[in-house]
Amino acid sequence: MRPATAAPILATHMTIRRLPPETVNRIAAGEVVERPASAIKELVENAIDAGARSIEIQADGGGLTRILIADDGKGIPRDELPIAIERHATSKLEPDDAGDVDLLRIFTLGFRGEALPSIGSVARLTITTRARAEAGRPQNDAWAVSVEGGAQRPLSPAAFPGPHGARVEVRDLFYATPARLKFMKSERAEAMAISEEIKRQAMAHEAVAFTLTLDGKTTLRLPAEHPGDEGRLKRLGALLGRDFEANALLIDQERDGVRLSGYAGLPTYSRGNAAHQFLFVNGRPVRDRLLQGALRGAYADFLARDRHPAAALFIDIDPLYVDVNVHPAKAEVRFRDPALVRGLIVGALRHALHAAGHRASTTVAADALSGFRPHTGEALYNPGATQTFGAAAPGWSGWQGWSQPDAAAQNLPGLNERSGRVEHTWSGEAAAPSFRTLGEIQAEHAGQITPGASAPVDLIDYPLGAARAQLHANYIVAQTRDGLVIVDQHAAHERLVYERMKAQMADGAVTRQALLTPEVVELDPAEAERVAAKAEELAEMGLIVEAFGAGAVLVRETPALLGDTDVQGLIRDIADDLSEHGAALSLKERMAEVCGTMACHGSVRSGRVLSAPEMNALLRQMEATPHSGQCNHGRPTYVELKLHDLEKLFGRR
Repeated sequence: MRPATAAPILATHMTIRRLPPETVNRIAAGEVVERPASAIKELVENAIDAGARSIEIQADGGGLTRILIADDGKGIPRDELPIAIERHATSKLEPDDAGDVDLLRIFTLGFRGEALPSIGSVARLTITTRARAEAGRPQNDAWAVSVEGGAQRPLSPAAFPGPHGARVEVRDLFYATPARLKFMKSERAEAMAISEEIKRQAMAHEAVAFTLTLDGKTTLRLPAEHPGDEGRLKRLGALLGRDFEANALLIDQERDGVRLSGYAGLPTYSRGNAAHQFLFVNGRPVRDRLLQGALRGAYADFLARDRHPAAALFIDIDPLYVDVNVHPAKAEVRFRDPALVRGLIVGALRHALHAAGHRASTTVAADALSGFRPHTGEALYNPGATQTFGAAAPGWSGWQGWSQPDAAAQNLPGLNERSGRVEHTWSGEAAAPSFRTLGEIQAEHAGQITPGASAPVDLIDYPLGAARAQLHANYIVAQTRDGLVIVDQHAAHERLVYERMKAQMADGAVTRQALLTPEVVELDPAEAERVAAKAEELAEMGLIVEAFGAGAVLVRETPALLGDTDVQGLIRDIADDLSEHGAALSLKERMAEVCGTMACHGSVRSGRVLSAPEMNALLRQMEATPHSGQCNHGRPTYVELKLHDLEKLFGRR
């Protein structure tokens, strides 16, 4: 059978009519008040525009049953109260001498003049207010007005708890448009949306106190903070967590009259999604692809594709250069010069990240410490049997794979310093140690030290300390004045190579080395074509390639920084990068990925044994290189444990 189809709509003459005011208001309400959180957003912004320093928000039933917004702002005078609930009536736009209003000069959060009448057309709205006593208006009695489904009731005297301000109560939201209720989510989901909205408003206005109560339970209580960077960071810490406060970089730069301020997290304090990215324009929370793209681009050198930076950024710009009237809910904006704004964001963030140097987030150490489990039960070894510290040892969860101690371990500072010996006896054949002490390394490489030269002194006073051991031919253990540092040698050197390659590219002088014998790399024909097509841009990075028949490329020179690299693997990885990003994209736009691929191939490999001078040289280079606290994929290159952390680990604190 043929499926049934809808009957065609016949073209008939339709009379043009003016819609009733109630219908017009409900259409406007559908644009402005999408859900309870939207209504609360409008009412909170009205309170902030009224100069409120304390705002209380209550919501029951996900905001559908009841909403109350109480503030201590200047309030609404009695004679203006009836006008406040009329469409297109607002105190947010000031006319010029000729009586004209410039819609581009908007210095307030609200501007459409539709929130109160829109809410009143679909709910039961009551406004109780007492205007601040001012010259020419000494009386400040409280008055109330109500609107139900668009029907206004007369003004009436009312009681008000404070000297001035407003209380806006909304009951039975969307009762007049029951079809809208079908599109609401669960009460819990609506309550979460309300909470997120209040958090965004609180971030933008640190000098305002906020209290949020959901279904009778206070879920958020934020005191007013001192205006400025210090107060803003304290407010962000209260909302995003103390870890964000401890790992946030101050952003404050201005360009051509546009100011960017706020805080952005270190790359190693990244997140699995973009939920911790908050953007504001002239105090308005916005969701803007341009701003989000600029934020992502600024961290392109430091994060893997599946990691996202955490940030709260605030843009202050002349209202003439930004259109805030492009979205009914004011969630989007349009800049007159988007390139200027994007360049400011990228430049300011990269400047802050560069100034952070090799700093890594404090959460790295916390995550490392969480992997340790103190052992207080039976002994870790069985006398008479060959033992190794590792997974087989009952109750032992840290330093897996570290072989049993031997006499050489006495060279490690702090180990058995009182007795000068290893206190436990071990039976059976000793397992080969998987760590090498600095004493052993220095003895093996004594020839590298100039005879008569004194050993470096006070290396532990450097930020990353002095190398003491190498574990599993991959991890460097260094002692600092107040703790220890563990370095991933491959990840750290990868970042060093990458930064040097970027610097050489910026100077247009990437040093190349010719291969003794040009190397042919077999690829899929399409891959080979893509690589050959980008030969000119690859040459700027120090890689000289050319087509070599169907399905192959010939490599003649490689960047000198890479040393003796795996040319076959390098070209195949670059081919994968080009395939993933698309042939239409410029390789320069994807320099981070391609340079990162090259740096990975040219860095110190895991499993390579390093001498003491090599380890200390790596530490000193890390200290002098920006962004060395994380590799090209956003993972930490080192973990620092303070002495008090170790003392807690062993129950000394």
